[in-house]
Amino acid sequence: MHTVVLGTSGTTAQDVIDVARHGARIELSPEAVQALAAARAVVDALAAKPEPVYGVSTGFGALATRHISPELRAQLQRNIVRSHAAGMGPRVEREVVRALMFLRLKTLASGHTGVRPEVAQTMADLLNAGITPVVHEYGSLGCSGDLAPLSHCALALMGEGDAEGPDGTVRPAGELLAAAGIEPVELREKEGLALLNGTDGMLGMLVMALADLDNLYKSADITAALSLEALLGTEKVLEPELHAIRPHPGQGASAANMLAVLKDSGLTGHFQEEEAPRVQDAYSVRCAPQVAGAGRDTMAHARLVAERELAAAVDNPVVLPDGRVASNGNFHGAPVAYVLDFLAIAAADLGSIAERRTDRLLDKNRSHGLPPFLADDAGVDSGLMIAQYTQAALVSEMKRLAVPASADSIPSSAMQEDHVSMGWSAARKLRTAIGNLNRIIAVELYAATRGIELRRGLTPAPASQAAITALREAGVQGPGPDRFLAPDLEAADAFVREGALVAAVEPVTGPLA
Repeated sequence: MHTVVLGTSGTTAQDVIDVARHGARIELSPEAVQALAAARAVVDALAAKPEPVYGVSTGFGALATRHISPELRAQLQRNIVRSHAAGMGPRVEREVVRALMFLRLKTLASGHTGVRPEVAQTMADLLNAGITPVVHEYGSLGCSGDLAPLSHCALALMGEGDAEGPDGTVRPAGELLAAAGIEPVELREKEGLALLNGTDGMLGMLVMALADLDNLYKSADITAALSLEALLGTEKVLEPELHAIRPHPGQGASAANMLAVLKDSGLTGHFQEEEAPRVQDAYSVRCAPQVAGAGRDTMAHARLVAERELAAAVDNPVVLPDGRVASNGNFHGAPVAYVLDFLAIAAADLGSIAERRTDRLLDKNRSHGLPPFLADDAGVDSGLMIAQYTQAALVSEMKRLAVPASADSIPSSAMQEDHVSMGWSAARKLRTAIGNLNRIIAVELYAATRGIELRRGLTPAPASQAAITALREAGVQGPGPDRFLAPDLEAADAFVREGALVAAVEPVTGPLA
């Protein structure tokens, strides 16, 4: 099994994916263990002094003015974890919790938090044992970190609360730790606070969203090309010279992808041979690279933010290289929250333009010779009429999900934490939006491939034919009389989500951008 080694300088997006989704094992590098021990020595020295130090010998948040005596400090750390583990609602997905814990461990390993090496090692042991704390949907405002979600994870380190074992069964965390031979942590000064104070949940969801969207933007370029073929459109608008004079990188990449899919197509270029010849294709076809390209450029910005955050140590207070323990505001989730919302906006627009192409394929007045609703016997058969309804419902929800969460703030902690990022909420709704976008692209794929197959006597591009063949081999049926559509649509959804569409095309086109 692949092993991820955590040092002091952060981690990579691929490491997050490997741990969260593929169960990679985690090791702390000798450098990280040394940095943890050095920072802990600083905290221990401050704890021994009579002067109060925030997070070490004081209360937290609005209660930071109280000096805590040494005999109460272990109780203070336990109490902050227990009281902050106040999440409610449905359970969060296992991969999100694993990303959350791994990214918190990344900050611990930096040597800026002041926790003992054994605390970091216990978190690594939990992940390696496949123990996943139960984390709930609601409880993070995205400031002072993802407090409630991280608290539920810290609770499991203490052997308290509930967790999911490697067999998928939810049991008391103490039982799972005992079965794995893991000793619960007895928290000391600063450690409870250090386990809670990070943007790790929203960052983990951003990293996974970018991986999913990378597949979906390539898939959308493919389905846009298939729709163009089915509508007998022209590929001339994809020529690189046209995109070079408006040099947005994403636009050029999308146009190049579509052109690669359409190479040697026998369906393109017929738009002036009809009884009512077109001068140009509709915007949903002609402007596909501009819309998908803008989304790709949005992803590039979001990836830059994620890379910076993956290199960061987010905690309050932090241990600095000169030995100071300094209070700060680095736990504020605004940088991550903004790009999560931006991605939801771009995804909604990509879903919207894909739905417009689907609708055009089904409308006999705009499909340039295709049967109404791509039905076998229109009137007797309804064809894909209601598949487009489903797609439209998904698009409508995506527009609602595109409303920014980060534009909101709600005060908390007796007005001490009076401005928050809502980044966790931005991340949660983006995950829903990505699921919807996958389904929308799957419906376009289903319609466009049927449309191409109904153009009898015309030969699609080799890449298009490869996509159609792979889709049919995956159990998604082609044209014919009406049948139970939901299983076909579900299979098409899985085909896109698992990367099978891109995998089918790239042997013909070469790697898509």
